[in-house]
Amino acid sequence: MTGPAKVILDVDTGIDDSLALLLACTSPEMELVAVTCTSGNVPAGQVAENTRAVLELAGYGRVPVALGRETPLLKALTTAEDTHGPRGIGHARLPSPTHPLANWDAADLIVGAARARPGEVTLVTLGPLTNLALALDREPALPRLLRGWSLMGGAYRVPGNTTPTAEWNIHVDPDAARIAFAAWADALAADPTIPLPLAMGLDVTEKARFLPEHLRVIAVRAGCRPQDAEALARNPSTAVGTVEGNPILRFIVDALRFYFEFHHANDGFYGAYVHDPFALAATLAPGLVKTTPVFVDVETGSGPAHAMTVADWRGLTRRRPNAAVAVEAGADAFIRHLIDRLGGLAAERSGVAR
Repeated sequence: MTGPAKVILDVDTGIDDSLALLLACTSPEMELVAVTCTSGNVPAGQVAENTRAVLELAGYGRVPVALGRETPLLKALTTAEDTHGPRGIGHARLPSPTHPLANWDAADLIVGAARARPGEVTLVTLGPLTNLALALDREPALPRLLRGWSLMGGAYRVPGNTTPTAEWNIHVDPDAARIAFAAWADALAADPTIPLPLAMGLDVTEKARFLPEHLRVIAVRAGCRPQDAEALARNPSTAVGTVEGNPILRFIVDALRFYFEFHHANDGFYGAYVHDPFALAATLAPGLVKTTPVFVDVETGSGPAHAMTVADWRGLTRRRPNAAVAVEAGADAFIRHLIDRLGGLAAERSGVAR
């Protein structure tokens, strides 16, 4: 297959999901086929509103956006407004989207796209795996029909960020995650040529810290006045002048300022981990990460290991690997890439010459 990679993003937008959406909109190496929405950072209805508003901000409002299931498969829904703000996009405000939701359910959209273009569509999941689990129930052949699957989720050799053992996306719906990993295990046992899913966990995504200085460089890249850009490299980062007048930059700054405040209060640095755009970037540019094939299962019991991604590093289960877990990452290269792409989008959408 030649030409741009055909990608479906499954999101729970979310501040870092927003950045991943913007990155997708300024990535000529990919075609954004559709976006599907699940509950996670905020409820699915708010996710769908945020997603369409961000796509319209970037000039991609015609990309189909489908609403998925609004609750996890079995457990009660938990959301993360303390991390992402009451609407999921921090301090930012966007106009209500004008484009309607797609007529398809999220799982049906994933299945339909994979059937229509077998071997061509890559699914990148940036939130809980509820929609993927439902899609697998409707089409068990999905691992063979997709070109590939990448996920942001899990903590494989590091502590969790939600419990001592669990990462957020897996914790919201561990039953769905277990179904997804098991489906790829079964598919790979039948056909070892199926690509291993790329698992981007906290092991690598927390190596990429996005800082106020990076906001300043984005503003410079977008053509803003240097004195206005300088106001972003402080605590708090503040949008003024030509930064405030640029809709893309103003959104990024206002969204990330909330994220910066959260991490300053909870992780001891004024900045943010930008998990989701890193997962998308690594999907499009595999050289950003080094992976190890390993068998992964998910603990769904009620004990202290609830929602833990259990990776069999020693091969004790004698199970065939069902994931390529990222163990090293070019975090600096990713940050430079994100800065360049977001700055370019901000310049393009504002009419500012590069």
